[in-house]
Amino acid sequence: MTAVALILGWAVAGPLFGFSNTWQLVINTTTTIVTFLMVFLIQNTQNRDTAAIQIKLDELIRATQGAHNALLDLEELEETDVERLREDYEQLASAARRDLANGKSDTEVRHAKISMIQEQERKQRRRART
Repeated sequence: MTAVALILGWAVAGPLFGFSNTWQLVINTTTTIVTFLMVFLIQNTQNRDTAAIQIKLDELIRATQGAHNALLDLEELEETDVERLREDYEQLASAARRDLANGKSDTEVRHAKISMIQEQERKQRRRART
């Protein structure tokens, strides 16, 4: 309702001010500010949503038997560490596809390089202490 009122006010104000440069400046400034505020609001909402999803995923990892708890809070690792882990899991996925192609089960428990994950956790704890 507010948006409709603003548009009607804009449509009426244009001819009243003769579509002057000042009128155009006010309209452009107002739309810029509104756009900035909307982007901020949307980004804030997405950040809260992402944080909630991350907490839910962490809980699923924690509660799943056989899952690597070292993967909790993975988003806090350095980008290079996350990339290494992603590559490890891509290799696991390739191996699982090969197993399927050879008639084996892809649900067997496979161990990622857990020592690397634990090392990343140790580094993260050291960084938190300093």
